[in-house]
Amino acid sequence: MSPEKFLYSCGSLKGSERLQKRGLLKQRVNQLQIDESTSVADLVEAMGQMSIQARNIGLCAKVLKGIYRDKARPTVFLGLAGPLIAAGLRRVIRDLVVKGAVDVIVSTGAIIYQDLYAALGFGHFIGIPAVQDGHLRDLLIDRIYDTYIDEEKVWQADQFCAQVADELAPAMLSSRAFVAKLAEKITDEESILYQCRKCGVPIFVPALNDSSIGIGLTEHRVRAKQSGKPAVVIDAIADNCEILQLVVKSKKTAAFYVAGGVPKNYINDSIVMGYLYGRQRGHDYALQITTAVTQDGGLSSSTLSEGQSWGKVKKDAKFAMAWVEPSVALPLLSGYIFGRKLTQGRRRLKLDWQEGELKWAKAR
Repeated sequence: MSPEKFLYSCGSLKGSERLQKRGLLKQRVNQLQIDESTSVADLVEAMGQMSIQARNIGLCAKVLKGIYRDKARPTVFLGLAGPLIAAGLRRVIRDLVVKGAVDVIVSTGAIIYQDLYAALGFGHFIGIPAVQDGHLRDLLIDRIYDTYIDEEKVWQADQFCAQVADELAPAMLSSRAFVAKLAEKITDEESILYQCRKCGVPIFVPALNDSSIGIGLTEHRVRAKQSGKPAVVIDAIADNCEILQLVVKSKKTAAFYVAGGVPKNYINDSIVMGYLYGRQRGHDYALQITTAVTQDGGLSSSTLSEGQSWGKVKKDAKFAMAWVEPSVALPLLSGYIFGRKLTQGRRRLKLDWQEGELKWAKAR
């Protein structure tokens, strides 16, 4: 059969249909080329013209470019969940703070604890997932997938948290205020806690009790009760009031979610709470890197588009998601930020906290 007869037998396209077809077949998929001169930033940009999750990584990079080139200077909220320190991302997160890419961190307690654990000189060690965990227990070794940590050092780090609380005057503190007290005791310049204190980046841990820091605070509370003394108390709602002040004082906001969990929803809820000050708006920018599946209907996997229905993400926001495990995705996107010098010259926020009230916030 001739090509003309074959096309005719398949049916002919109308003029408008052929125009639509031409438009849909306009851009070819990029066949990735890598050589000795390819930088991480070059790679990430090229991935944006590929397909599947490579394209999504490229789209996330495009959102980041929009954030840092926006003259309104969006306040960047970094949400952290998952075994990021155990995975080897401590320095990457620390450098995002140092290079001015982050204004506010909302984290699980485990990540902040793992940073503190490392800041005290304790290590994370290469292990294997296929191991007899009962035998590890006998040796007092804890396993985080393929990473080992020393249970005896964990006890010491827990006690460190308790001792910091012991030294404080009894008070109701937000998680931000207590984490800031922990940071004051850290001298390790490789630490996220140390650099956040130095750079004025607040850290919120809305589920602080669900971590070893919480265990340390429980030790402090039990000890105080046994001695008949008042204890330090973490006021979770104080966190809401504090992060809300950051939201309402920001011209625009951007959310960068590494995994999901409590930090993701907490950052989103901080936007929703803006109505308390007459502000109803969603994030202007948002991106997420995750491996959670959307079909389970869970928060961690909920799409940023779904967030628009709640008012968490603006209807005209720039957003992207990549279903790539963060130990791979975060170095790629951080390498893009650093390689393209997106934060060069970006002014830091100057935050003045006085008993939970944000008296002054401006870029410096």
